[in-house]
Amino acid sequence: METVLKSPCDEQHPQQAEDFHGNLEQNSKVSAGIRKDIEKLYEAVPQLVNVFKIKEKIGEGTFSSVYLATAQLQAGYEEKMALKHLIPTSHPLRIAAELQCLTVAGGQDNVMGVKYCFRKNDHVVIVMPYLEHESFLDILNSLSFEEVREYMFNLFKALRRIHHFGIVHRDVKPSNFLYNRQLKKYALVDFGLAQGTPDTKIELLKTAHSEDQQGSCLQNNPIVALGNGASSVSVTAPKQTAQQSTSKAADRRSSSLSKVQMKQGRGGKEDSVHHSVQRSVFGERNFNVYSSTYQENSSTKLIKQSKIIDVSSRKLVTKKKIISTKAVSNGAARKAGSGCPLNLPCDCYATDRVCSVCLSRRQQVAPRAGTPGFRAPEVLTKCPTQTTAIDMWSAGIIFLSLLSGRYPFFKASDDLTALAQIMTVRGSRETIQAARTFGKSVVCTQVVPTQNLRTLCEKLRGTNGSCKRSQGEGPSRSENNTAVPAAADKPCAPKALGKQIQHLQSFQEGDGALEVKATDMKGWDQVPDEAYDLLDKLLDLNPATRITAKEALLHPFFKDIRL
Repeated sequence: METVLKSPCDEQHPQQAEDFHGNLEQNSKVSAGIRKDIEKLYEAVPQLVNVFKIKEKIGEGTFSSVYLATAQLQAGYEEKMALKHLIPTSHPLRIAAELQCLTVAGGQDNVMGVKYCFRKNDHVVIVMPYLEHESFLDILNSLSFEEVREYMFNLFKALRRIHHFGIVHRDVKPSNFLYNRQLKKYALVDFGLAQGTPDTKIELLKTAHSEDQQGSCLQNNPIVALGNGASSVSVTAPKQTAQQSTSKAADRRSSSLSKVQMKQGRGGKEDSVHHSVQRSVFGERNFNVYSSTYQENSSTKLIKQSKIIDVSSRKLVTKKKIISTKAVSNGAARKAGSGCPLNLPCDCYATDRVCSVCLSRRQQVAPRAGTPGFRAPEVLTKCPTQTTAIDMWSAGIIFLSLLSGRYPFFKASDDLTALAQIMTVRGSRETIQAARTFGKSVVCTQVVPTQNLRTLCEKLRGTNGSCKRSQGEGPSRSENNTAVPAAADKPCAPKALGKQIQHLQSFQEGDGALEVKATDMKGWDQVPDEAYDLLDKLLDLNPATRITAKEALLHPFFKDIRL
């Protein structure tokens, strides 16, 4: 299958290539490494030589590199283009699906379109319009409230467009929603991780979904995530929902935490943690709680070794077969589990440990592709059924950053830490209750109340002394930090969650808060209640009741913006 928009050009233009390389030598801004990458691109896809003058590399990710180029048009003027060179190992079906998303849904409503596509053997280059844009970090604390409102409105327009076609973007974040502040232009980019809904109108996403399903294997009542016995959160699939006959297939690219980022212009360094603007609410010093626990003490792993290391002395007895697990590693235990009966009862349900019966079962497979900090609760808990609601959660995280002036807002080293951070804002009981709705059991060692979103954002932004307060919402910070038992007779210390709460409270009590002068408020002293109502609906822990893009555009927050 080949999806290529061919451009009339010869494949060999040595003279023009030589002229271009001469221009590169004169451009002191292009490093030797980038110059070499450009030369390799010309060699890999020689059709580009007669059409484009590649100026520089403006973005690089796990699966592609993006270049700024100019095209000489017949009308006599040059036009800037963005050239996305996909790595040769990308699956052809994935490439074709991304192209179809761009051609079918792109080109309007703030969704990036495609102009050409060039292919030479296993090298593919997608040519898109170039939108010069600002880095999210550079402008975060200079945006007026009205600009934030327009930004979110245009983001929802783009999401409404792709969701109409049954496209789940899976990687909605500021660096994938380009914003030209001066021209007030927006573009949702990078559909490399996109998946289709059951009724998607993108035929190739249906095919990609079927291909992925063939490689996935899901057994009943699996362990979803493994938590330290001294940690605060563990997630398992409850017995009453263990038998699920259908599930979404795993995205084979979800093992990577680093995704392709369409960073154009000076936005290429947007995600640097060394940037001078405000640090994230959950900073570097606390976000590695789990890994530091098991790295410092070899006897303490992500799961309590004392609970499972003696599996060699235990046998799983079935009617026809006895399975003896004599290896202490998780991999060996799972390997032996291929013959483990699905209905064998376990004794670790709703506790903070994992028994050998559960270890013998295969891990549940579910899509988790996306960028850390923007993943929805149903993604973090490996819910097999994921919808367009995961994009709306990511949009809510962007809105939370805009209202609080903090980016990234969440920063975690693993999925359980990320879930614990979400609990400190949305509440532990609420998270547990929402997880039950999509068949997951979340165990938390500590009761954490829901934060008042207005109070939280105003304190982080530094405007809490001048803004009006909304009434009837939850407490502004945790009032009860005492640990509660995760099981009836086995309480455990809430290390990870406790540190997240302490770190959040330090911001609420003034540490790191911005001092905003009255003359620089730019509308932040008059943020209406509708803004936080919309934020609350976007950060709904239950994906079934989370607001949709179409509903968000009709929210009172945008009542005077013309559709």
